Amino acid sequence: MAKRILIVDDEPSIRKVLSAHLRRDGYETQTACDGAEAIAALQEDDFDAVVSDMKMPGVGGLELLRWCADHRSALPVILITAHGTVDSAVEAIKQGAHDYITKPFDRDDLQRIIAKAVASGQISQTKVQPAPGRFAIIGQTPSMRKIFDLIARVAPSPTTVLITGESGTGKELVARALHQQSDRASGPFITVNCGAIPENLFESELFGHERGAFTGAVQSKPGRFELAHGGTLLLDEVGELPADMQVKLLRVLQERRFERVGGLRSIDVDVRLIAATNRDLAEAARSNDFRQDLYYRLNVIPMHLPPLRERSEDVVLLAGHFLERFNQRLGRQLKGLTPAASEALAAWHWPGNIRELENFMERAVLLADGEWIGLPELPGLTGGARSPESSQMEGLPLKDYVRVHTAKLERARIREALQAEQHNVTRAAKRLGISRKSLQTKMKDYGLRED
Repeated sequence: MAKRILIVDDEPSIRKVLSAHLRRDGYETQTACDGAEAIAALQEDDFDAVVSDMKMPGVGGLELLRWCADHRSALPVILITAHGTVDSAVEAIKQGAHDYITKPFDRDDLQRIIAKAVASGQISQTKVQPAPGRFAIIGQTPSMRKIFDLIARVAPSPTTVLITGESGTGKELVARALHQQSDRASGPFITVNCGAIPENLFESELFGHERGAFTGAVQSKPGRFELAHGGTLLLDEVGELPADMQVKLLRVLQERRFERVGGLRSIDVDVRLIAATNRDLAEAARSNDFRQDLYYRLNVIPMHLPPLRERSEDVVLLAGHFLERFNQRLGRQLKGLTPAASEALAAWHWPGNIRELENFMERAVLLADGEWIGLPELPGLTGGARSPESSQMEGLPLKDYVRVHTAKLERARIREALQAEQHNVTRAAKRLGISRKSLQTKMKDYGLRED
């Protein structure tokens, strides 16, 4: 289904041009001539993103942004400004705008910003029931508890953090938690995906440019460092930085100042930097594929996120979280996972990590015929590659194999019942058809008392 974009501008020509560009990129569009008309549209229909002019008669872009923050908090809002000033851009970001573009706008920039906004909205647009974890991050395995403790200890400091881990393990969530738990929480949180920026645009993207600095630079534009002043800047996929940008980034980190492309004035900046990568930067530094001095400057506080295959106890928790999300988003009322489905999910090796599990659960919720998600809704999890734990069980005698699997299924079923009853042991025992004392004994045997 095509994503829907609401375009808000008092100039008919701008609405027409934006609609044409976005429809060409595969989006559905609807237009409004001012903020009041946009609010009326938002009250009647759902959209995946809003693109609004900042200055309009009546209800302007910032007022529309504030309304969205109060009534559609997960809806990404992109503001358009003809002025391109640092003040207006920073004000918009601080008030919750996803991003901004300037008139006249570049189509490639528009396409990139809209795609990123729609993707971020898909992640956060639905309210879900809380699950075990901290800082809006789900997890209860020892490795994740160490991550939570490290976030709590490191967040208040201005120290640079390097977050490593495979793609889809939640590096941006950890970066946001570090920002939100710091004294910069009221400031902007700006992300830069270093793997998605053309090499010739890196310097302009990070440090901004002055008017006329290069062909197409029709107006001055602040870079991400300026926008993040007083807040946090996340450099995602930092291992993809070109060699010349590594030198310039090192200088900014050391001096806390930079110049825009084509500019002569040095700009001081107060930014807490967080870097993230799925590469082995230590090995890249040893092989001279990444500057060693920059690696040491980034790796002040290392934080490694474990892959999902090492967090099997968290898989069912995450699956339940996604089940609630997609129940609401897709208008379903599924009750949960069957024990066999929980077992299959926990045993899978998840090469795509949490992102793969999320996509899997969306498909399962959409295609489920009954009230529960069972093995028929999880095609592929019973064949192909298996987790190391499953491989080790192949050599077990049949009796031991059945015993281990039965115990795992029972543990999964007990956990499901406890979650369904908000961890009320009496109600969970009734749901399971056993006595409260028997349930307490099994909880102790399976290490579920902490839950």
